Amino acid sequence: MSGRRADGSAGDADYGTIGTGYTDYRQPDRRIAAVIAEALGDARTVVNVGAGAGSYESTTLRVTAVEPSASMRDQRPAHLPPAVDAVAEHLPFADGEFDAAMTTFSVHQWSDVKAGLREMRRVARGPVLVLTCDPALVRDFWLHEYAPLVLDTEARRYPTVQDITEALGGHVTVRPVPIPADCTDGFNEAYYARPERLLDPGARQACSAWSFVDPALSEQYTDLLRRDLLSGAWDERHGHLRRQPHLNGSLVLVRAVPA
Repeated sequence: MSGRRADGSAGDADYGTIGTGYTDYRQPDRRIAAVIAEALGDARTVVNVGAGAGSYESTTLRVTAVEPSASMRDQRPAHLPPAVDAVAEHLPFADGEFDAAMTTFSVHQWSDVKAGLREMRRVARGPVLVLTCDPALVRDFWLHEYAPLVLDTEARRYPTVQDITEALGGHVTVRPVPIPADCTDGFNEAYYARPERLLDPGARQACSAWSFVDPALSEQYTDLLRRDLLSGAWDERHGHLRRQPHLNGSLVLVRAVPA
């Protein structure tokens, strides 16, 4: 496992740098939250691994959050309990301590994905949920035309759905999660119908894959998108997406229950 950074980040992205202002752009979307809540079923105690600033944590359940980044822990709102400073690969809990375990937009940043998933399975008696992106579909998004290295990086970082299901074992379902046109959780595909949002440096910073691209190249990508928006070239190719209520993109929810 790789060493922690100064702020405690244990994944591949430096949230001491890119985590600033994260919650301004990454607000949990109520429709995605509803999918997660349904998948949790009748669970009452839940561990949220890689919890970040607390997105998708239910306030009606007893949630224990785990987050190694001090920057992200500091951004948790006051109504949520403080997060435990730990990593997915070494959860400081007893076997079967929780009804369920969940992780959202986090698994691709773990240093040992299989170990982290096995830990989630160990501490949960019931369902384990992984909200993630299918790397086989990441490059299908129009942004690959403008920022190929960003999405190539994203696709490389995400574990395959097969790897996730094999590590969790038991009975596994994989559910595509539609992305609303007005999605409040600003990952790259959330802007499928609002490309202008990606001209905002803060919006790009809140999507960790952009941090792996040289800033000068990132500006070239952004300038190309800006030119095509101004000329109407983007709308000629993709303008129909502005009228599309949701996108069936790469977002999936993997749910595993013991056999």
